[in-house]
Amino acid sequence: MVCMPKHRGVIERSVEFTLWNSRFVVMVAVVASLLTAFAIFYTTSIDVFYTIAHLTHYHELDDAGRMEMKAQTVAHVVASVDGFLLGAIMLIFSLGLYELFISKIDVAQGNGTSKILIINSLDDLKDKLAKVILMILVVMFFEQAIFLKPTGPLELLYYALAIMLVALALFLSHKAYKH
Repeated sequence: MVCMPKHRGVIERSVEFTLWNSRFVVMVAVVASLLTAFAIFYTTSIDVFYTIAHLTHYHELDDAGRMEMKAQTVAHVVASVDGFLLGAIMLIFSLGLYELFISKIDVAQGNGTSKILIINSLDDLKDKLAKVILMILVVMFFEQAIFLKPTGPLELLYYALAIMLVALALFLSHKAYKH
């Protein structure tokens, strides 16, 4: 048996203590992500308010003006959904980092809250973020597709194929998360 100096144990404990507590640097990302989520929710809420306020003149428009305003309103609503989903991503990311590196959130465990807010591993966090990111991509596709006006059969076929691929992606992601 090799005899180790007593001070080596003190140094080792000090290094391990420092390494273990260095995980608190993640709090920078937790707070920044949380503030970003609040900022995105705030700006998107203001956009929704102005979209609704803009509609007060809808009844004064002629048919062409109403059609144009309806298309713009749908685009704004879709962009709002996109904004709220992005805010949700930042919130999930913030909660996930906190639970993985700092501590479990005791209030969330026994509260019966949505399982999407409870993160148990890095893979769990990635899976939850992937679901929301996929939804953002679907919403972005829908936002772009609103103004798409196919002019020929080939463009209409591409449009139909794109919709089919989005549906397939949603189906496959649903199947993957069921198992």
